[in-house]
Amino acid sequence: MRFIFKTSYDRDIDLFEDGWHRARIAALLAVLVALPFLLGEYYLAEATNLLIWSLAGMGLMLLVGHSGQVSLGHAAFLAIGAYTDAALMHCGLPWPVAFAAAGLVSGLFGALVAIPAIRMSGIYLAIATLALFVLVEEAVILAEPITGGIGGIMAPPIQLFGISFERYGALANFYWLCLGVVAAVTLAYANLLRSPTGRAFMAVRDSEVSARALGINVARTKTLAFGLSCAATGLAGSLMGHFLGFFNYEAFSIFISINLLLVVTIGGLGFIQGAFLGAILIAAVPQVLSILRDVSGIDTSGYPGLETVVFAAILIGFIIYEPMGLYGRWLKIRTFFDLFPLCRRDMFRRQKSYLKTERMR
Repeated sequence: MRFIFKTSYDRDIDLFEDGWHRARIAALLAVLVALPFLLGEYYLAEATNLLIWSLAGMGLMLLVGHSGQVSLGHAAFLAIGAYTDAALMHCGLPWPVAFAAAGLVSGLFGALVAIPAIRMSGIYLAIATLALFVLVEEAVILAEPITGGIGGIMAPPIQLFGISFERYGALANFYWLCLGVVAAVTLAYANLLRSPTGRAFMAVRDSEVSARALGINVARTKTLAFGLSCAATGLAGSLMGHFLGFFNYEAFSIFISINLLLVVTIGGLGFIQGAFLGAILIAAVPQVLSILRDVSGIDTSGYPGLETVVFAAILIGFIIYEPMGLYGRWLKIRTFFDLFPLCRRDMFRRQKSYLKTERMR
């Protein structure tokens, strides 16, 4: 059992618990930076894809896990970010400007949508965001001069200071670019949760009536959460567009929204780390199925929905046996060893997870 003895208020507000925590984060970053020297091109591409999914997962985690609002149409904001970035770069703007504009446009669009949507909650809000996804998909097809319509659009290669960050020509550089963006967004996200705004998000999530009693403007807080969530998702969409190279509206289907919900639900609602763990699981399951197919020699090409079935089984298993997700399970294991041998079998009774903002208390 380890105790942290704090001797100043600065230690109390520090982002890291202690020096050991800071050293672990630094070691993790060092390993991630060194991955291009350790992995082949195929697995490095998978690692890059994982970073992009983690960024999109953090966007949805802010909305679902920390503000208690449901969204089934977040793939629409991935599409908005990707098309905004590609269209502005085709107009001659440099990538940093197009990238920032992708997040800004997605965030503003999300905030505008949130103004009428925040009057709903639960399943009604989920249906509203699903309808929004359908509208954005149709708008992409109709805006053919900008988006390429059904034919799609090509994301121009990224050039910064004469260095290429093209996904197919300079994959290592593109990986480091994605890693830098994800690290910056993660740092901003962690500090946001420690701010009064982040605490207001969680207060609204837990009880809207109590939040109003504390003087929190619930409507403004929900709108801000929706806007920030969509902005982060738009940044992920921008990187996803460059990762794909060429894309059309089918690249951002409803299944992408479902997979994003799987990321935050299986990873652990309410934990930043859950977005990364969920993204690892989403990226690993297709690879594991492919390896098992090669090892066993069984042809699964006649079962196109096999991955969906596996994801559904995993989700049902977590909902029944571990509603707190992968990170929640890790917290229980860590607590078990921290308290050993004083831990008890009934310390971790199975919790039922639900969105508390579905009811007014």
